[in-house]
Amino acid sequence: MRGSRRLVWAVCSLASLSLISSIVACSAVITERPSFPRSTSAAGTFPSDRVFDYQLGGGYEPADGVGGVARDSTDSADPDRYSLCYVNGFQSQPAERESWLAEPDLVLFGGDGGPVIDENWPDELILDASSDQLRARIAARIGESITHCAEAGFDAVEIDNLDSYTRSEGRLTQDDAIALARKYAVIAHTAGLLIGQKNAVELGTRGRDEVGFDFAVAEECHRYDECGEYTEVYGAAMIDIEYTDNLRGSFAEVCDDAHTPFSTILRDRDLVAADHAGHVFEACAP
Repeated sequence: MRGSRRLVWAVCSLASLSLISSIVACSAVITERPSFPRSTSAAGTFPSDRVFDYQLGGGYEPADGVGGVARDSTDSADPDRYSLCYVNGFQSQPAERESWLAEPDLVLFGGDGGPVIDENWPDELILDASSDQLRARIAARIGESITHCAEAGFDAVEIDNLDSYTRSEGRLTQDDAIALARKYAVIAHTAGLLIGQKNAVELGTRGRDEVGFDFAVAEECHRYDECGEYTEVYGAAMIDIEYTDNLRGSFAEVCDDAHTPFSTILRDRDLVAADHAGHVFEACAP
């Protein structure tokens, strides 16, 4: 996670909760690598020939030529464009801090007795995905937002903070993250959504092969020379967001790089809406 996020979890219907509970209960018994398809037929395939705008700071009418948008799970899908729904799957949202602390066993605690937090986002708690029982309960809660994305008309979901285990003071592992992400993939695919890997290039092929991710959303893959590692796994099924405050060279040089994905855009770090001061949106020309 390198971008800016403003999220509040949505409240879903009782019917959705019942569906999620059933899905999580079934997926909780999986101990071997699953053999389910990467996406449902209803979800189709990720459109790799469209420019996306990354609108987590608030939805707005995109620029001409934009064929897809990524928005917060509490925002509206764009009825005229392919819509990605952002969900924070491995850390709490600031507005949900107290509700997670009300179930303290789902929150990761450190040796000092306090909750482990993300230093870059100190108002977020890292969730304790260290056992399958805990992962099932976390997935039941986060799954409400994933199902809401489908009900709201989104086409796909991106799950953030997959790499939170790297900030867990050694208390969580990559295997823990993979196991929880697998549950999210089952929920998303059952709801008719594609699901995307957000960052965490170090997973290699595990995200695609063991979780069932259908595409990737990378932040600053050009800046950190990671784009080729994503495309080796996902081909053209990915988008990249570069930020104005941390470019490697000019944006024209970013676009000229042979490893840069088709849908690579430049955004302001705070991802503010188009009518706010500081808003920046540029896209590599097709």
